[in-house]
Amino acid sequence: MIANMKKISQLIFLLVFVFLILVVSAFFYIFRQEQVLKNKIYPSIYINAMNFGNRSKKQVVDYFEGKNKLLKTVSLTVFYQETPIATLSGTQLNIRYDSQGISERAYLIGRSPHFISRLYQKLAAILGWQTFNISASLGYDKDQLFDLVDNMKENYDIPAKNALFKFENGRVASFRQEEKGQEIQTESFLNSVDKKIHALEKNRENIVTKVETKIIEPGITLAHSNDFGIEEFIGEGKSDFTHSIPERIHNLTLAASKFDGVLIPKNSIFSFNDTVGDISSFTGYKPAYIIKSGKTVLGDGGGVCQVSTTLFRAALNTGLPIVERVAHAYRVGYYENDSQPGFDATVYAPSPDLKIKNDTNTSILIQTEVDENNNLLYFRFYGKKDNRKVEISPVIVYDVVPPLPEIRQDDPTLKKGIVKQVDFPAWGSKAVFTYKVTKEGKTDEQKFLSVYRPWQAVYLVGTAD
Repeated sequence: MIANMKKISQLIFLLVFVFLILVVSAFFYIFRQEQVLKNKIYPSIYINAMNFGNRSKKQVVDYFEGKNKLLKTVSLTVFYQETPIATLSGTQLNIRYDSQGISERAYLIGRSPHFISRLYQKLAAILGWQTFNISASLGYDKDQLFDLVDNMKENYDIPAKNALFKFENGRVASFRQEEKGQEIQTESFLNSVDKKIHALEKNRENIVTKVETKIIEPGITLAHSNDFGIEEFIGEGKSDFTHSIPERIHNLTLAASKFDGVLIPKNSIFSFNDTVGDISSFTGYKPAYIIKSGKTVLGDGGGVCQVSTTLFRAALNTGLPIVERVAHAYRVGYYENDSQPGFDATVYAPSPDLKIKNDTNTSILIQTEVDENNNLLYFRFYGKKDNRKVEISPVIVYDVVPPLPEIRQDDPTLKKGIVKQVDFPAWGSKAVFTYKVTKEGKTDEQKFLSVYRPWQAVYLVGTAD
């Protein structure tokens, strides 16, 4: 019994002795490793899955500074729709790893100010009990992006516009169709850039991103701003008045203003002459060339037929019935600037007149625009579409004859040596096209035949001393 107790005591003593030897050896080993690792990172420490154990802080800094150097060559290109609108370099964005901060984080493992944590980290790192993983993320300066966003919003944000419809004294005094707006999606853009920049940690390549926009709906639509059933744009006519003299432009601008804001009630016949009113110097018109009694002469209101021609084209394009229309006596160059022969309409009070019918289910609002920068006149119709289909055949021009020989006439009001052209040559011809409108399964067809006489140039020759 006593012998057994003695053996057990000896065994315990041996175990304690061995344990103490191991502990002393471990501490001696750790002490020696600490001397070796005095200015180095402890073993088993990984940064972004790469082992940086036993390396100096400078080696960590140098490694990530090398990556930073490559990141400076990366570019970010921003597209709006299909157009590149900005390119920023990695240098401008300052895309980088915080090399100093990363090295400090790695170095502090095993050097915690808290004894228990410090002891455990040293033992775990040196003895290989545990690996320590540090995640190093890319950083960048967002000021450049914020400036870019501000610039994009300034250029591409469009506020929605509410419809405006104000009726006074029998006509529309203020009108504007609603317009949808758009807004740059700032948050999604910044999030997209952020994700793509952080993706550079795995794959370094140039970044391409697109700016998305959100449609902003107007609060008030045209359909809810009037009692005439007018909801949308339904048709347009356009003509080019290039080469017009200033007096002619003045007259066509004045005449077009008479139609701006005018309503054509449904099922009514609209008369150009009734709407334009008196055309004379008393109503503000200036002398310009007109066709009268088979001659081109100076008369008040030259250029008004540019307006009737544009209204005629608007009615055709909208699919409205043409009740009355007369072609000019000869082919006028103004009306063929942007059109084939046959798409003109002459007027002269009380006749000839241009008359059209509104056979839609709502009133039609006329809006006019004179674009003097591009020499264009527009008539735009607003109402409600009814799915009518308009077909205009190609124009057939035939029986073409050359201009008549020029005429020179003495003019005692002009001094000798002065020659003034008052009429211009034009080829004679016939022009015809077919106009079909299909509505609710029924097709109405009209043929428009224009007979243009050949025209001669006329010169006045001065005879006065």
